[in-house]
Amino acid sequence: MNFKNPIPTVDIIIEQGDGIILIERKNPPHGWALPGGFVDYGESLESAARREALEETGMVVDLLGQFHTYSDPERDSRQHNISTVFVGRAAGEAQAGSDAQKAGLFTKNMLPEPIVFDHALILKDYFNWRENGRAGVGQLKP
Repeated sequence: MNFKNPIPTVDIIIEQGDGIILIERKNPPHGWALPGGFVDYGESLESAARREALEETGMVVDLLGQFHTYSDPERDSRQHNISTVFVGRAAGEAQAGSDAQKAGLFTKNMLPEPIVFDHALILKDYFNWRENGRAGVGQLKP
């Protein structure tokens, strides 16, 4: 029997002051995204989130907790990925690394375009949660 399963990934909303860190991707799909990537075999989601944040932004992130898991099979046109999104904080200036060509700090009202994958939806949910404490999304308290 041949099984085909979704692939686990992580994304990290890195808070810094009133903004969040986004990266501009070097590889397709091109555009801006949350730092994140694939979970390695034998690696916890939390370890993957910290590793991906460090690889893509050069920042050591203090994870505050899980925000939400996004599982729409169409969220990534390359394959079916399931992403667990974390919220964390970091100090210092983000430096593009790994598969990022740029990294920057952005506010809700000054987001870059285009935002790839379903990260615009994730950011919408995040900012709604920060402003309204929307029930049903995430395990964190604003």
